[in-house]
Amino acid sequence: MTISSMMLSRSLKPIGKPLALAIGNFDGVHLGHQALLKNARNAASRLGFQPAVLTFWPLPREYFARFHHQTATAQPRLMSVTEKLAAFHHHRMAHVFMPQFNAAFAALSPREFFSQLLAVNVRYLLVGEDFRFGEKRAGDVALLREFAREHGITVETVADIANADGARISSSGIRNALYQGRLGDARAMLGQRYTIAGRVTHGKKLGRTLGFPTANVSLTGRKPPLHGVFAVQCCLVTRGLEGVAGECGVTLNGVANLGSNPVVSIDNRLHLEVFLFDYSGDIYGKRLKVTFIEKIRDELKLESLAALVTQMHDDTAQAKMILSRINDDRDDDRDDDGKQNGSA
Repeated sequence: MTISSMMLSRSLKPIGKPLALAIGNFDGVHLGHQALLKNARNAASRLGFQPAVLTFWPLPREYFARFHHQTATAQPRLMSVTEKLAAFHHHRMAHVFMPQFNAAFAALSPREFFSQLLAVNVRYLLVGEDFRFGEKRAGDVALLREFAREHGITVETVADIANADGARISSSGIRNALYQGRLGDARAMLGQRYTIAGRVTHGKKLGRTLGFPTANVSLTGRKPPLHGVFAVQCCLVTRGLEGVAGECGVTLNGVANLGSNPVVSIDNRLHLEVFLFDYSGDIYGKRLKVTFIEKIRDELKLESLAALVTQMHDDTAQAKMILSRINDDRDDDRDDDGKQNGSA
């Protein structure tokens, strides 16, 4: 399947071209992952190969959580398949292999797993220093190098990247930062602000009757690692084959609630609702990308709808103040650039 200039394969099948292949879960596609993708792209350019990536659906940890009936305690994903493919496309991967991780795949020995890589004509492999593969994670980088030498394949390991405090950048560290509301720390590890994209669906339309019409953004079963009320910036996105998204339209400021809506909902399911300022267009059925700028507060269990309306007015005022500050900072940056470039 072709996604713009990127190909997607749902199995490890040959495509006829030699590959520089990066392997990993790539949950969040953070700065460490981006280094892996960049090195794959550089190796491919240098050697005349195609830059490619191998990841899995579901993620191995999700498969084993279901296998052991531990889904309630499984770590939440940072991004959907749609968002991950969009990230690979952004980082100019020519091919993505995303096979189903199931019982048969989990039972592959390290040698059998490596044989599948041979089948797709891998000539250059890129992995993290802690890479493990095969049944029960029996294979390590040393064994991978041993297998690769037998076939003249190069293995490159990419060292971990540390944050400003010297800690290793990881998907788990980003989840913890988001859970604790430390959006700035998450941004530093991701290389960008955290976002969620989803289709706008019909809800109870209660917000409209309260003077705060909200866009209900589908989470499609996801359990994002953050919760509360946030100042956000949004834009509409188009969805192509397998979800590679291209932005369209202008940035829309707003305030979002990500939680269970305890005042008006009793199902305890997570909902993402966004009140867009100064916008009245019909966006039902469209995809909205929500960028989380700053956390305002935790979700509250208010006693009445009247109390909810009062709180929403306060949240809206705070969000507008936060977003105004963000815009002012950007204007200052542009003025500084102009002065440095000799602009009047």
